[in-house]
Amino acid sequence: MTKSLTVRSYAKGVDQAPRKVALVASLVRGRTVADALVILAHTPKRSAQCVVKAIESAKANAINNHGLDGKTLEISTLSVTAGERLKRFKPASKGRALPFEKKSANILVEVTGVEKPKKKPAAKPAETKESK
Repeated sequence: MTKSLTVRSYAKGVDQAPRKVALVASLVRGRTVADALVILAHTPKRSAQCVVKAIESAKANAINNHGLDGKTLEISTLSVTAGERLKRFKPASKGRALPFEKKSANILVEVTGVEKPKKKPAAKPAETKESK
């Protein structure tokens, strides 16, 4: 019987505001991996590339590390959380410095799929010893 497994991938410290990344992530949440990659390839947002990288990483983990079938992969969880914030200052007139924060995001992708059926090793023909 085929077993369904969940594999995850993190992309931490993405230099995008979490709100902007979440906007793109909501487009592909709950879809198959193949559909999600096609949709994101045609999305004209900078944060789409970050989400693509996270999804492709989860796909590679599922196929190479856990032996799942690449055609059955579906995105079960796609969450974007706030990452580290860096406090910076922008120079302003009259010698002032105005504070601002550089925001970052963390992307979690969980992919579920079915294990690939394992191939049985080919039966070796009976060896015959030749006498010399």
